[in-house]
Amino acid sequence: MAKALPIMFQGTSSDAGKSVLVTAFCRIFTQDGFRTAPFKSQNMSLNSYITIDGKEIGRAQGVQAEAAGIQATTDMNPILIKPNRDNEAQIVVHGKPYKNLEAGVYRKEFFLTGIELIKESLSVLSESYERLVIEGAGSPAEINLNDRELVNMRVAKLADAPVILIGDIEKGGVFASLVGTLQLLEPEDRDRVIGVIINKFRGDLSLLESGLTWFEEYTGKPVLGVIPHLDHLNIDAEDSVILNQYTSSPNMERELDIAVIQYPRISNFTDVDPFFSEPDCHVRFITKPEQLQQPDLVILPGSKNTMDDFLFLKNSGLAQRIIELKQNHKAMIFGICGGYQMLGEEIQDPFGVESQEQKVQGLCMLPIQTTISKEKTTVLSNGVLHLFGKSFAVTGYEIHMGETVKKEEGLRFIETKNGADGCITVDEKVMGTYFHGIFHNDEFRKELLNHLRKTKGLAPIDKRISFNQLREEAFNRLADHVRAHVNLDYIHQKMMEFQNGRIPR
Repeated sequence: MAKALPIMFQGTSSDAGKSVLVTAFCRIFTQDGFRTAPFKSQNMSLNSYITIDGKEIGRAQGVQAEAAGIQATTDMNPILIKPNRDNEAQIVVHGKPYKNLEAGVYRKEFFLTGIELIKESLSVLSESYERLVIEGAGSPAEINLNDRELVNMRVAKLADAPVILIGDIEKGGVFASLVGTLQLLEPEDRDRVIGVIINKFRGDLSLLESGLTWFEEYTGKPVLGVIPHLDHLNIDAEDSVILNQYTSSPNMERELDIAVIQYPRISNFTDVDPFFSEPDCHVRFITKPEQLQQPDLVILPGSKNTMDDFLFLKNSGLAQRIIELKQNHKAMIFGICGGYQMLGEEIQDPFGVESQEQKVQGLCMLPIQTTISKEKTTVLSNGVLHLFGKSFAVTGYEIHMGETVKKEEGLRFIETKNGADGCITVDEKVMGTYFHGIFHNDEFRKELLNHLRKTKGLAPIDKRISFNQLREEAFNRLADHVRAHVNLDYIHQKMMEFQNGRIPR
């Protein structure tokens, strides 16, 4: 098989839209008949994805692989950085924990190791696919970091990939950010940029045209597309930087109110994505007790540092407010992974994996105790969930560094082939599980929401969404949208020229 043709997307900043555009091009190339794979050398994210062999990569690369119609592998994201404390992160190499490192130590000691990992993964993917869509991180113009960076222009050189620079016009100053980024690049890196894309545009394109002409004349780089903002795209977000936008519109009148607790180290917040597509759900992310009000469902999501995030709940007053909601029977309370651990009686960290605190008392809503362990569990899971006198086949994935034991055997939540997962109270008002993705199971989610409706005297909704179908439709919608607004012929021509050595570099 011929070596894959690569293309790389870099941005002028974080949240410029790199992940979404890589997803779009993965689907576009696949639609056009090319066997395509995504690649991001180093990803910093608390939203992760479990591969079929039970390994952990950045969630964006897992979703991009789905858009390309392939199984995700760790070669698509060989290095994952998961911040767990200030200035310290867990380094995950090919899906398995490597060690916890401070930022300076990582930069000094891991660089050469990282280069070799990236080379190996690029080689594997290049020999297995026809198109390789590569994502950068942050900005390639971080001049204080570029001598040892592992994710932008150095990767473009290793892959010998042409680069498209993305600017987010929604942030303002898009021409300044694009021009400034290009001017700060080394000449050889600037030559590798084949053009720019302006992303998230709203309004009248004619008002932008004079700026586009000026930009092309000033920089000598073509504008390869202006992509209008695309609303209500049902594709997983990755960076927690977008959480301030991650709430249903306050103007939408919805019958069910869902409050999601947003602690500092929240992880896999995309577990709640299906609720955004339900016609009767208003979803709110909560950081203060006064914001909680009287929701129908409180969700405690995953956490990269359960101990410290629980202390945040306690010190902020959110813990007491959640306890009051439970005592007054005002809401159903659901914990996932770290949130499940917080619902228990006690969390212990005898090895100091997450915190200097060796033991904290939990919310005491479930009869469970958790011990944080040195080994991480990462696995795709399935089982039968029992709720409201009914049973539901469910699937999910687990990512946790802790073992939880139940003090009462009769309170199992999900039966699995290896025993049981999770716990539920007798009145079925408080429940928790290690299954990330639990709400992506359509039948279970339908029953849960209709039960909440029943408690409010509302009629059930019999026909609800298929979330997997929505995702497929979203991939196609995104691909069609991007295809209509970028110069694909020019991009493909430049990819061919790079491969054939007709671009001087």
